[in-house]
Amino acid sequence: MFDKNSRDDVLAALENILFSLRLIRERFAFIETSDDFLESTEGLEHLDSISMRLIAIGEGFKNIDKLTGRMLLPEFGDEIEWKGIKGIRDKLSHHYFDIDSEIIFDICESKLPALEETTQRMIEFVLGDRR
Repeated sequence: MFDKNSRDDVLAALENILFSLRLIRERFAFIETSDDFLESTEGLEHLDSISMRLIAIGEGFKNIDKLTGRMLLPEFGDEIEWKGIKGIRDKLSHHYFDIDSEIIFDICESKLPALEETTQRMIEFVLGDRR
């Protein structure tokens, strides 16, 4: 699927994404409702930091898609909405003042656990690819 140099780059990107997903999980643990993001300075800090990590994750998957000639993400396509992940990066980056805490809450609660598991499996897949 890719040569050693691109494999190393893909692995580094996946490990960074996994790190970001774990940070989001830790920060989101203190959030019970979408209103928790808006009711305190600490909540806003969590919203900001989670949003920044979502931008990084979206950018990371865009780069992985380029590095692999758009071949790796489709291997895991049925499980994850890649277009949405890459799209949230654009939305957050270009319309930052329009962040919707309910959307971020939903992403964290319902989408990220599967993405974290899939990212780990992607790392294992890339490590197993010795072509």
